[in-house]
Amino acid sequence: MKLTLEPLSPVNDPWEPERNRRTGSHLLTSVEVTVTNRCNMRCRHCAVGETLAMADPPRLPLDLLYRRLAEVEGLSTLSITGGEPSESWATLREYVLPLLRWAKERGLRTQINTNLTYELERYELIAPYLDVLHISWNYTGVEDFHRIAWSHGREHVPISSSERLYNRIVSNAEALAKGGCFVSAESMINRETAPHLGQLNRMIAAMGCQRHEVHPMYAADWAQDLPVLSLDEYRTATDRFLDERDLDLWALFGTFPFFPCSPLPEDRALIAKAKGAPNLSIRNCPDGRNRINISAFSGDLYVTDFADVAALGNLVADPLQAAFDRWQTDPRFAPFNCYCPEAGCTGPNLLVAHMYHPGVDFRTRRAF
Repeated sequence: MKLTLEPLSPVNDPWEPERNRRTGSHLLTSVEVTVTNRCNMRCRHCAVGETLAMADPPRLPLDLLYRRLAEVEGLSTLSITGGEPSESWATLREYVLPLLRWAKERGLRTQINTNLTYELERYELIAPYLDVLHISWNYTGVEDFHRIAWSHGREHVPISSSERLYNRIVSNAEALAKGGCFVSAESMINRETAPHLGQLNRMIAAMGCQRHEVHPMYAADWAQDLPVLSLDEYRTATDRFLDERDLDLWALFGTFPFFPCSPLPEDRALIAKAKGAPNLSIRNCPDGRNRINISAFSGDLYVTDFADVAALGNLVADPLQAAFDRWQTDPRFAPFNCYCPEAGCTGPNLLVAHMYHPGVDFRTRRAF
């Protein structure tokens, strides 16, 4: 019997960790699986660029993955990432599709992260088993896409090839959204995108996407040398975005670097403006709070698929809960292992804390 689940909305975000933190502690409810290190693009902002490869090693058997996932009491969401999961038909048919089917048969919410640059049929294959098809959108046009998409290792790609891929992203997003797929597009705020967030938002709405996610550009991997916006610049960009966005499109701020415990009145004013805006949500970061990442190759278990934190365990030897519990007691997590129930805030993730709030012990602060 097919389960009827409540539609996703700003008040129903299954990946939101605060839903469980209300019980008194963080609970492992979400798992992300890295299924490939292959990708047809080499984007400037890629947070896993150094792991990309021309070929994948053997993956762990799905039966092992199913067994470990089934051990997680209260598991509610499963996400698939890469690399580019749609890069290989074989990967889609033999690994991604069975995994998504397994998840949906058990009532889990599902997401895949993809660049959407392949033929539509690849995405139509998995669309019936997806709750969210997640793409990146940081481009105001073909030239922007061409510059960003080939910043590492493929300098001689002709702009005609970029134009073909760019147009395919747009046409695929339009077709999938029209067919009932929930397409969510993410923009990462940096010096290049900050002035154009309103334009990006309207482009995303025009493609038929149901959500626009806005995140900081992490200074990680290939983006390590990209200049990080100061908090003042980030605040200005966010304030302008709130004024320019399409109010009919759900906007989601992820890993938002402003917190209700900030001593700065301008931070609290921005949060109030965001929370008072229609069709908008601020998601607490799932990484390490209700989610763990699995490498389908090594079986290593991580806080995220890109943070510079060693594996917390391995799928072959460790239950997922054991690895999750190790992070809950890790000294690196302690300064921002906090919760303000008054504000529904579970604090920053590791990368935001290091980028924007170095040295701050969030356990000593409370929401105003």
